[in-house]
Amino acid sequence: MSDANKAAIAAEKEALNLKLSPIVHLPENIGVDTPTQSKLLKYRRSKEQQQKINQLVIDGAKRNLDRTLDKRTPLLPPPDYPQTMTSEMKKKGFNYIYMKQCVESSPIVPIQQEWLDHMLRLIPESLKEGKEREELLESLINEVSSDFENSMKRYLVQSVLVKPPVKWLEDEGGPLPESPVGLDYSNPWRSSYVQARNQIFSNLHIVHPTMKMLLDLGYTTFADTVLLDFTGIRAKGPIDCESLKTDLSIQTRKAEEKIMNTWYPKVINLFTKKEALEGVKPEKLDAFYSCVSTLMSNQLKDLLRRTVEGFVKLFDPEDQERLPIFKIELTFDDDKMEFYPTFQDLEDNVLSLVERIAEALQNVQTIPSWLSGTSTPVNLDTELPEHVLHWAVDTLKAAVHRNLEGARKHYETYVEKYNWLLDGTAVENIETFQTQDHTFDEYTEELDCCVVWEAYV
Repeated sequence: MSDANKAAIAAEKEALNLKLSPIVHLPENIGVDTPTQSKLLKYRRSKEQQQKINQLVIDGAKRNLDRTLDKRTPLLPPPDYPQTMTSEMKKKGFNYIYMKQCVESSPIVPIQQEWLDHMLRLIPESLKEGKEREELLESLINEVSSDFENSMKRYLVQSVLVKPPVKWLEDEGGPLPESPVGLDYSNPWRSSYVQARNQIFSNLHIVHPTMKMLLDLGYTTFADTVLLDFTGIRAKGPIDCESLKTDLSIQTRKAEEKIMNTWYPKVINLFTKKEALEGVKPEKLDAFYSCVSTLMSNQLKDLLRRTVEGFVKLFDPEDQERLPIFKIELTFDDDKMEFYPTFQDLEDNVLSLVERIAEALQNVQTIPSWLSGTSTPVNLDTELPEHVLHWAVDTLKAAVHRNLEGARKHYETYVEKYNWLLDGTAVENIETFQTQDHTFDEYTEELDCCVVWEAYV
């Protein structure tokens, strides 16, 4: 056998003698969740990064807070009062004030917008028109919101804190209102309601339809008017006080006649209709007409009051554009220098115009008097109240004195400079000068003074 065959046979035997590696068995706890595996499975890198970011934000906020606290001025310690100055009652009061401030500083829920909208819906649309009324509504809403917030704070304080019996503590507005217990329906109420309503309609005559028409008529006639026109007085220039008094008296008489020829016939026409007294019982007729007279009197009094106020405003020193210009002359008569008319005459004439205005519309008959046609008419009470007249007189006196202050100073300047020419002092000086010896120059100077004096006289 050759060597090559032997080698091949040996290699084949060696290959047959090879053995596989032993089988490795897996551990028995290969499917069990161990702590190490749980930690690995639950790990999330995003959470770790978020924690780092949160920690950085917290560290920055702490640094900012430390810097802010370092800049603050340290609070002064409370004064160390002696025991005799700080009683237990005082400590209780101060503690209550501190606790009250803490409670009031807590957030309060504002009034709901739905409530405010519901309140606004209750207001008629005619009262919401105009810029001024919009501003008024806005101020009212702010006031309601403020009152609501203050009431909530007060309720919160009284609900949380017990006020100590300290006299010097401020009043909290009284005790809280009791909770409603509901209406008492144990007794029938409709009959009493109907009775009360009928009594109101029978006695409250101002709600009668005729009264409403009378009120509308007065508002339409008198709302934007006064008896006198004060707009063109300044434009007339200097005028006599008597002329102004005459002009305003004529205007007052014409305005009075116009009212009696326009407004008063319309009022009479209202009460001559059949439906004027509809629903008014015969026994209530006097009360009804008394209400009519009161309403008419109030309308005419308001017209006179506004006219007086307009006349007083005419002399307001702050309003030079409307101030009248009176013609006053400085006269010399019977060795006396004075103004004409005098200041007192001027003041009396101005005050007499207030009396003339107050005398207007004093002969307006009542409706029953006109309808009955009695020989002795009964007039409405249209006399202005005393306090209105007193105010007008006092204000006009002060205004006249203030406006005449310049003329008074002018008069005093004349008296101071030239009174020696009037009281005989100049004549005495001349006579004394003539009895004395003087030079030619002195005579010339004295003669010049006499010429000036003669020219002035």
